[in-house]
Amino acid sequence: MINAVSPGWLGAAARPMCRVVYSGALALILLTAVPRVGVAAGVPTGVWLIHAKVAVQIFACGGLLCGRIVWLQHPRDQAGQLVRDLENPDPALRQRPLCGQTILWGLQPADIDHWENGWLYNPDDGKTYRVRAELRSADSVVARIYLGAPFFGETWTLLRVPRLSSEGWC
Repeated sequence: MINAVSPGWLGAAARPMCRVVYSGALALILLTAVPRVGVAAGVPTGVWLIHAKVAVQIFACGGLLCGRIVWLQHPRDQAGQLVRDLENPDPALRQRPLCGQTILWGLQPADIDHWENGWLYNPDDGKTYRVRAELRSADSVVARIYLGAPFFGETWTLLRVPRLSSEGWC
C-alpha cells in the first residue's frame, strides 16, 4: 500500500483523519459565541478546522469549491517570522506565507452534498493530491485525500467553526 499523504499539519498516512478529535476544553477556547452565517443547503462554504491546527475557508469559485488558509495554530516560526511554503517544488514560491494561500480548488458538484475531482496542495510536503468531499451535516465535512485511486488515501473530518478565538488569523 502506498502512503498517499505525508505527515505534518495536514495529516499522516498512518493516522487517518477520521480520528480528528479535540477536547471540549480546546473547543471552548477555539470557538466563540459568534452566530453562524446562514449557509445554503448542501454547500459547505465557511471556515473548517483540520486537525485543530489549521482552518480553511471554503468558498465558491467559478461554480466550483475552493479553499484558502485563514488560520494557523502556529502562524510564526521560531524566529517570529510568518510560516512560509518551504516545501514548495517551485523554489520561487518557497518564501510565500502559508496564510491566505489557496490549498483547495476545483471541487465539482457530483450530487447533493457531494463534490469530486478537486485538488489539495499539502504545504508539508509540497505535493498536490486529489480530493473528494461529502457534507455529512451542517457542521461536518468528510473528505477523501489521495494519490491515484481513493483507496490509497486518507479520510479527514473537517469541523465547521464560526470563529477561532486565538491568535493565528491570517
